[in-house]
Amino acid sequence: MDTWVIVLIVVAVVVLLALLALALAKRSRVAQVRKREQAREHLREAQVRGAQAEKEQALAEEQAARARRERAEAEERTALAEQEARERAARAGEVRSEAEQLRAKAEKLAPDVVHDGRSRQGADQGGYSGQGGQAAYPGQGGQAAYPEQPGQATYPEQPGQAPRPDQPGGGGATRR
Repeated sequence: MDTWVIVLIVVAVVVLLALLALALAKRSRVAQVRKREQAREHLREAQVRGAQAEKEQALAEEQAARARRERAEAEERTALAEQEARERAARAGEVRSEAEQLRAKAEKLAPDVVHDGRSRQGADQGGYSGQGGQAAYPGQGGQAAYPEQPGQATYPEQPGQAPRPDQPGGGGATRR
């Protein structure tokens, strides 16, 4: 073999090695560019997900704040309702106490008056006894004008009212 063939083989091997080195370097650069592009894509995705996470966190905090505010408002309404109920119960107690005092005064003034406001003989608060809650005037309903029966309250007329002329014993003329 001649030297020039050996030199040519060596040069061809060196050129092939150089081409192989260049191809590997280019391939490495392409892989590196691809990795950088992939890294950028990952960074963009991370930013988007980070923004979504922050948005979700803000919404969660807002929802928690709204729930705390609603709970506080509900507690406030409950406290106000309880206070109003206590005040109403206190007023009811005061009114009940006043009613008891008035009832005691009524008992003291007229011991024969029963708790429902009628006398024990059936007279209404106006003092006239009658049927169906209507006032009976003296001489009406078959009763004596002013009976003097023991234990029965007699009230000749209500103070400040004129006698009814259309009733017997009323003292007035009627038109016909």
